[in-house]
Amino acid sequence: MELFWWLLTIVLFAVGLIGTVVPVLPGTTIILAAAVIHRIMLGPDKSIGWRTIIVLGLLTLVSYALDILAGYFGAKYFGATKWGTFGAILGALIGLFFGLIGLFIGPVIGAIAGEVIAGKRMIDAGRAGWGSLLGNIGSMLAKVIIALAMITIFLMNVHSPF
Repeated sequence: MELFWWLLTIVLFAVGLIGTVVPVLPGTTIILAAAVIHRIMLGPDKSIGWRTIIVLGLLTLVSYALDILAGYFGAKYFGATKWGTFGAILGALIGLFFGLIGLFIGPVIGAIAGEVIAGKRMIDAGRAGWGSLLGNIGSMLAKVIIALAMITIFLMNVHSPF
């Protein structure tokens, strides 16, 4: 039975890694869930401790903060006003409901709309949108790194049956 829980954990880790790139799946949450399931089903003698689970939980929260704030910082770096950065955050929150396209397009549209409302020229608004897109791509790469770190932390702290 222990082999089953190890296989399930590995499959969930793989799905979680895919989920860091495909926003329909909550990647780091799936990785955290795999670690918690492993701990509950195999117990403290053959799994990880609660400290490790807390660290994995904190990393999961960091990945969600990156999702929301990446468009903001990207737009800000490219010269967006408060309206543009607010639009990027609002666009990211709304975009979460529309899958992969929404996650990338939402902050861009939000940043551009915010800049237009603030009275900026379309070229300046476009720069803010471009910055928001680059911020989201950076966020995706950071989430992959966080997911790999979570898996590594799990594997380094688990009591191996082999």
